[in-house]
Amino acid sequence: MALPLLLLLLLTAHVGPSECGCDGRLYQKMINDLCFNHFKEEMGRLDSGTWCSWPETMETYEGLTNCTCQVALRMDCFWPNQLVDDFFMKIHNTYFHHCALTGRLLSEPSIGILTPFIGASMLITLLMTTVVVWRSKRTEGML
Repeated sequence: MALPLLLLLLLTAHVGPSECGCDGRLYQKMINDLCFNHFKEEMGRLDSGTWCSWPETMETYEGLTNCTCQVALRMDCFWPNQLVDDFFMKIHNTYFHHCALTGRLLSEPSIGILTPFIGASMLITLLMTTVVVWRSKRTEGML
């Protein structure tokens, strides 16, 4: 009975200081001053036409994510948290609001890609129809 109580105390002992030690307003100010300003500089170096290109922005975005995490660790805050979620929503609304969900613009496949798929589907359909008719005629004579 005492062992589960001791385990519960050990688990909550780590959580307690993190909840009490985090100053939300200071954390928000720090990620704005440190992380967002650096991100804004890096994005300013890129052409705005490439903001939706994941290979172009990946390193900058990962740096922003890592920065918010490191600030949270140093300030004894949980990460991710609601402030971080709101922060990234602001980032996405500012920089990535016109990007497709997949990170690249959607387009129709070329005719060179479509033709083999359509042709193979038609060929398989005709082949299966032929096999079914042939098998049904073959078994009619046996019954």
